[in-house]
Amino acid sequence: MLALLLAALSGLLMALQGSLNSALSKTIGLLEATFVVQVVGSLTGVLLLLSGLGQGNWQKFREAPWYTYLGGIIGVAIVYLVVASISKVGVAPATTAIIVGQVTTAAVVDFFGWFGLEPVPFNLWKGVGLLLLAGGAWLLLSR
Repeated sequence: MLALLLAALSGLLMALQGSLNSALSKTIGLLEATFVVQVVGSLTGVLLLLSGLGQGNWQKFREAPWYTYLGGIIGVAIVYLVVASISKVGVAPATTAIIVGQVTTAAVVDFFGWFGLEPVPFNLWKGVGLLLLAGGAWLLLSR
């Protein structure tokens, strides 16, 4: 249950972050806001590591598959695309589309077991759930 609460908190923070980033982009520009967000995030990460919160092992960075480092590039794309979409359609419609994209992609990743994850079977009920989610998104986005 705690993991689901943490995930919900993450979703809450994502909506706030997108809103804040969109407001910043209106002042300094879209690509500039994306850059500033990444720099501030990186500095925050450094401060957290220097505070002793990190419990990993830097010496193992070469053991990680090369594709796991693509997350940094994807993070920049996410910030940019979220800011671009929120400024055009608003927070709720953009967040709804984001959630549909996330859940659909998650189901595909689960099914194929990509990135070293255990495959999770796809069944009729998951398909119905995805269709209901997409239908709900359509209802939320229709005027």
